[in-house]
Amino acid sequence: QATAPARRKRGGEPELYDFRRPMTLAREHGRVLEMAFETFARQWGTLLTARARVVAAITLDSVELRSYDEFVRALPGTTLMILCQVEQNRSTAVLQIPVETGMVWIDYLLGGPGRALADEERELTDIEWSLLGDLVQHALHDLAYAFSAVTPLELHAKSVQYSPQFVQAAAASEPVVVATFEIELGGRTSQTRLMIPAEVLLAPLRAGEAADSRSGDELREHRAALAALAEQVQEVPVDVRVRFSPLTITS
Repeated sequence: QATAPARRKRGGEPELYDFRRPMTLAREHGRVLEMAFETFARQWGTLLTARARVVAAITLDSVELRSYDEFVRALPGTTLMILCQVEQNRSTAVLQIPVETGMVWIDYLLGGPGRALADEERELTDIEWSLLGDLVQHALHDLAYAFSAVTPLELHAKSVQYSPQFVQAAAASEPVVVATFEIELGGRTSQTRLMIPAEVLLAPLRAGEAADSRSGDELREHRAALAALAEQVQEVPVDVRVRFSPLTITS
């Protein structure tokens, strides 16, 4: 998988791999998704800077293919799980944001200095969810723009949950694409993840590989070239010699 220069280098720690259930992205698919998510990260950073009035920098850390169960098990026990409906097939995507990060964003939106929340176990109030949900929905519009060259992708933020182990957004073994972002805002660095069902993103990429975009004239020229090649191969002279095995006999 290609690594962008701006992306943080991974450590040398080995990763477990189950050969009975391979979860890897094809190199060409991974690069296409990386480019789209990098575009989304830049757009999201610009949006967050404008709304929070503080310079924000968002960079893509990684794009991985995982099962939904692996995605959930990697999350903290309490976090913001923003459930988003994927309009294409009515499946569910998840934007995960640390509670402290979400509260800092809300404080900025209310004109505050970006203070962190002391009690991270508290759930959002209706007003806080309205502010954060509106910010997330604007970011999801940028996601649709970033993926416009890959596939139509319309996500709508519907609700927020706080305990990943109780959120069943997909079957445990279902493949999902997980994009991890690093966010720098107001001197704080945090990490957020966006989970989208793999079929939503990979099916159009596979269909694009199978589609033939050549014109009618190009197809006719290709068929004529194949026919000429087959004819020439059939007419190529080949020297053939036959030798019998030696046999010794008496007079």
